[in-house]
Amino acid sequence: MAVIVRIPTTLRPLSGGAKQVEVGSGALSEVIQALDGAHPGFADRLLDDDGALRKFVNVFVDDDDVRYLDGLSTSVADGVTVSIIPAVAGG
Repeated sequence: MAVIVRIPTTLRPLSGGAKQVEVGSGALSEVIQALDGAHPGFADRLLDDDGALRKFVNVFVDDDDVRYLDGLSTSVADGVTVSIIPAVAGG
């Protein structure tokens, strides 16, 4: 099995238009690197220069925000869904 990564509309050009991509399991950082390996550009869009998640990107493992788990060290098992959700601001 693999991990399913749901891709938001704004990032679908990087995935060739795919709504979701399957990659190997591991820590979230490894999932992001696998995603970037298969579809270059994701790491630049999701991670800042220090390798941390960008503030305007929310990542959920199943239904849990990784900022309240172990961040990039969050374990992502086979069969789990990772959702990338761009932050929405304004009023």
